[in-house]
Amino acid sequence: MRMIGATKFKEQCLALLDDLDQEGLVITKRGKPVACLLPVGRQHADLIGSLRHKVEIRGDILSTGIKWDADAES
Repeated sequence: MRMIGATKFKEQCLALLDDLDQEGLVITKRGKPVACLLPVGRQHADLIGSLRHKVEIRGDILSTGIKWDADAES
């Protein structure tokens, strides 16, 4: 996915919209992503599973890692 600074995006907004591809465009501010611009025709269903084999889950995602007793008085 292409990345572009917010200032440059502001200057070239209309031209960028005309040339927007299916991957879209990430808009950054000071090098950090702040927005993602995607074409309207893209189906959300395409995004489901798009990170498969790109994300690794470590540990128990359903636990905060903090043990506590709800019945204990503080």
